[in-house]
Amino acid sequence: MTTIPEQQPAPAPILACTVSRDVQTFDLLIEDMEELLGEAWGDLGFEDAVTFLGQPDAASLEFIALAIDSEDEDNLPLLGQVIAAATARDIKVVLIAEDVTPASLHKLLRGGADEFAPYPLPEGELESAVTRLRARAEAARLAAIPAEPEAPVKLKGGGDGVLIAAQGLCGGCGATTFAMNLAWELATVRKDSAPRVCLIDLGLQFGTIATYLDLPRRDAVFELLSDIPNMDGDSFGQALQRYDDTLSVLTAPPDLLPLDMLSAEEVKTLLDTAREHFDFVVVDMPTTITHWTETVLSDAQVYFALIELDMRSAQNALRLKRALQSEDLPFEKLRFALNRAPKFTDLQGKTRAKRMAEGLGIEIGLHLPDGGRQVQMGGDNGLPLAKQAGKNPLRKEIAKLAGELYAIGQSDAEAA
Repeated sequence: MTTIPEQQPAPAPILACTVSRDVQTFDLLIEDMEELLGEAWGDLGFEDAVTFLGQPDAASLEFIALAIDSEDEDNLPLLGQVIAAATARDIKVVLIAEDVTPASLHKLLRGGADEFAPYPLPEGELESAVTRLRARAEAARLAAIPAEPEAPVKLKGGGDGVLIAAQGLCGGCGATTFAMNLAWELATVRKDSAPRVCLIDLGLQFGTIATYLDLPRRDAVFELLSDIPNMDGDSFGQALQRYDDTLSVLTAPPDLLPLDMLSAEEVKTLLDTAREHFDFVVVDMPTTITHWTETVLSDAQVYFALIELDMRSAQNALRLKRALQSEDLPFEKLRFALNRAPKFTDLQGKTRAKRMAEGLGIEIGLHLPDGGRQVQMGGDNGLPLAKQAGKNPLRKEIAKLAGELYAIGQSDAEAA
């Protein structure tokens, strides 16, 4: 009977190589390579490495570990050739050095080495370096994949949406946080038959709605704003993005734009188009008063002016009051909201808020509690407060307000 010889398994491909004058000098490197790669690694001298890296067999290499000490500093040109040969084949280089001058290290790193580790190697340092190399390689691979064009938001016309605007009267008073969370609470006010809500960021220069909802800033927004006279429902939908398949968002454009890029007529057209396709349109206004602020103020059913319990808010509210009244504009339409309002037990703070309102001749109709660090965390994580911290007191107050606005909208719709 003929015996069939057993087939020997193909040798595992070599994934990495050490490159050194004498690898036995770096015994800790040998241990780390064996622990990380098993037998899937080899060893080369400097000149052999230059030759091997130019051959087809080097295609399987993921990285080389270039190990040097003070005796190798006289061979910097040759070491540079090794790094250049590896870089030409897109093979990563981990530079491992012992007693090498900073000038030599700098030259080799500038020559294309990807990672550096001192010798003797700290525990786990080689593995950490390789993990970072692999993470960067994966990120580059994903970045090279062409992004699929995002489907436009499908819109239905025939609406008469409620326009709600929010403007801060001082920097950092929480207007964007308020607008974003109010829009989200309106969009989720009901589990079934929820209203259609659109959130528009008119902070053309430093609008941060995109950041707070972790949405990309798209060129389609700039294209829309550049040609509003020819805008229709389809082009408006192309510029919108959906957050969590619940809230439609028009972010600020990718680049800084002058606030006078839009005329009052163009802003009105934009908002009228949004109102036609949505039940609620929430606009985050820039802190600056523009020539189209009057347009938004006149068309909005509710215009929130956010302030804090401090002198800058009081002075800015007074200046705004004088400016609007001097132009016979509807100052009374402003609904003042006090952010970071005193707690129920803070009697002194509540007295200060009352005196502030009396001194300005305004009514503070909305007191928003301090949401604390959870508010900042929600913004950093790109999440509404309802998702970041559902029990946050600020979130509860905004959810309550959203319920009231929705009920008023329903009552007006039934009356009509």
